[in-house]
Amino acid sequence: MSKTVIEVRDLEKRYGDVHAVRGVSFSVPAGVTVGLLGGNGAGKTTTITMMLGLLEPSSGGVSILGCDMAKDRYRALPYMNFSSPYVDLPHRLTVRENMRIYAGLYSVPEPKARIAELAEQLHMTDFMNRPSGKLSAGQKTRVALAKALINKPRVLLLDEPTASLDPDTADWIRGYLENYQRDTGATVLLASHNMQEVERLCSDVLMMRQGTIVDRGSPSELLSKYGRRTMDEVFLDVARQTGVAADNGDGEDRGTT
Repeated sequence: MSKTVIEVRDLEKRYGDVHAVRGVSFSVPAGVTVGLLGGNGAGKTTTITMMLGLLEPSSGGVSILGCDMAKDRYRALPYMNFSSPYVDLPHRLTVRENMRIYAGLYSVPEPKARIAELAEQLHMTDFMNRPSGKLSAGQKTRVALAKALINKPRVLLLDEPTASLDPDTADWIRGYLENYQRDTGATVLLASHNMQEVERLCSDVLMMRQGTIVDRGSPSELLSKYGRRTMDEVFLDVARQTGVAADNGDGEDRGTT
């Protein structure tokens, strides 16, 4: 049995009367890619932010690589990284300068060579000396991914890793992530609204709604359970609280807590 790398226990986050995350629990074994799905406001980003130790939970806890993220996250952080196209790097610094800073933060050996390797692999060589604030949305997405891979992380948290990319580049990035996961044995948590991406990359999927996990299974298991042809249809069933798996037959929603 694979070793558990991510352990989330009864995670809660409240902002006054708003219950953003409600009793979320799940575990992720080593070397797999797990999808975290849900509509806007479902609690995905809040959950990931608490997993990184950047946001303090109201209750519950997170353990990654055997480290309690509330008490000793600095033991785990060198082996983790995070990507989101919605988190900007300093605009005045060039892409190369930003990458050098992150390479230093992670004490990357031979940083110049690692940065050159990522620039080549992610097709960034043409804009490495451009200020980050002057990049297109698709270029920002590639730079965010490069930043997340700078330290060759064992745990990779990805929020919309192909957002704003054209279909050809997005497909190439998915292949790159598949190869990275296979070659390194990394554990990946992927938050995405692209269901084709989820079906391709994820062996397991967590479905969130209103701050809680309402279902879990492989893409094929969820397709069968909901009687649907695509994960887009499953996503809509969960988001709209419809479908055979959202109702147990007596009118009670299984997602309520």
